[in-house]
Amino acid sequence: MRWVSFEFEGRNCTGCLEGETIYCVPNRQLRELLPNLQAARALATEALNLSQVKLRQPILRPGKILGIGVNYVDHMKESVSFIENKAPEIQKWFNKQVTAANGPYDPVHVPKVSEQLDYEGELVAIIGQVGRHVPAERALELVAGFCCGCDYSVRDWQRASATMIMGKGFDTHAVFGPHLVTPDEVGDYRALTIETYVNEERRQLGRAADMRFSLEEQIAHLSRAFTLEPGDVIFTGTPAGVGAGLKPPVWLKPGDHVRVEIDGLGQLDNPIITEPDSTVRLGA
Repeated sequence: MRWVSFEFEGRNCTGCLEGETIYCVPNRQLRELLPNLQAARALATEALNLSQVKLRQPILRPGKILGIGVNYVDHMKESVSFIENKAPEIQKWFNKQVTAANGPYDPVHVPKVSEQLDYEGELVAIIGQVGRHVPAERALELVAGFCCGCDYSVRDWQRASATMIMGKGFDTHAVFGPHLVTPDEVGDYRALTIETYVNEERRQLGRAADMRFSLEEQIAHLSRAFTLEPGDVIFTGTPAGVGAGLKPPVWLKPGDHVRVEIDGLGQLDNPIITEPDSTVRLGA
């Protein structure tokens, strides 16, 4: 199954996408339905055409947005030049803030405080069950579905923080979607191919099978520290080809387009814009 969150006539809605038709589940957000999507499909009533709606990220306000760093060997090698001097011996994690969550076709901001905006195309997993101390061999039972993702990074701010959290958490910089695709439809996630294009130039090409730490290992590791909950979003790492790894580095600039494609999961296509003045505010 494919599930979407979308805007229609000023409302945030949820539905199951079948072909070009969305079967809507009234008055519910996708995050609430994740523990049993099969049962949720029976709640669908109104049918809309995909062309009538604006797709948003599947989970509008995730409880957690978690990203693993340096999880592909080829990316580790290129990272030596700008962030890492060796492969981490254990999994290296960071948070992206809830306000970073962004839709599959929405603008991504070049922030006011930096010009070093970079892209990282990734496979994203969305948690659908509560889990703590989950063994790796059962970890995939927690996964409600998969999406395309792009972990945008502000490299100078990333380097300035030992945890990377500041450079990873800017608003609009956690793009994922366009659909949540359930594991039964995906099959073996390791067979998925990740491609990232900047202005139609392919910059990244990798396979999920090339992860240093598998998704099962990631979930097991995270759940040893804290509870994973429905709607948590996991960015599973990026292959080589990021802008910071080019010589000289090439940063995203206003007017660029970034497209991330994963076979079977669809694509993201985001315009890069200057952070608007409307983001400056204090109070309500």
